[in-house]
Amino acid sequence: MWRVLVVEDDVQMREFFAASIVSCGSLTLAASLGTVAEACAWLDDDANTLDVLLTDLGLPDGSGLEVIRHAIRTHPRCEALVISMFGDEDNVLASIEAGALGYIHKDSAPDDIAQSILEMRSGASPISPMIARKLLSKYARIKPESAELAPRPVSALLSPREQDALTLIARGFTYAEIAALQAVTVHTVQSHIKNLYAKLSVHSKSEAVFEGTRLGLLAPHV
Repeated sequence: MWRVLVVEDDVQMREFFAASIVSCGSLTLAASLGTVAEACAWLDDDANTLDVLLTDLGLPDGSGLEVIRHAIRTHPRCEALVISMFGDEDNVLASIEAGALGYIHKDSAPDDIAQSILEMRSGASPISPMIARKLLSKYARIKPESAELAPRPVSALLSPREQDALTLIARGFTYAEIAALQAVTVHTVQSHIKNLYAKLSVHSKSEAVFEGTRLGLLAPHV
């Protein structure tokens, strides 16, 4: 049962997302909130546990980006999805750079919402080709000097298991598939990926692949 926190200021929309989660047998609603302040207070409560954050970006007292960053700090194993509208690609891009793994459109059907969450927990990143292209284009525009930084020795950076996990997520394998290949549990794979994220100072799979390639941990075409 994945515990999901919904943060959306529109009451009807919040209730819609909450109902979509409750109706899925593999998900449970951890909380349903409407502001940045409420979300951060909930996240700071040690009694609360969280697997998935589903947040709108335009909240009455701030940005959903604040909620994403706070959730990643306080619940490192939490994965975030953004509630978005069509034509909101730039804000979605900013949310992915903040650590979100994808987004759900506000006009999605209930089954689509639950399925997107389950797929993300299995290793997928629900983003459109347009968003993926914008993300890659932005990385390609990074100043050349940033790519000339001397990489740290691989042996001093990632453990063999972390290196294997990085290679496999770069090839598109899900957490479950990596666990099967490494003959370990999904929880162990999540721990390896959490550790390599910390070592690479990244917050998402796309950032990990980019940084791993820049540092010479991955071949240009893994």
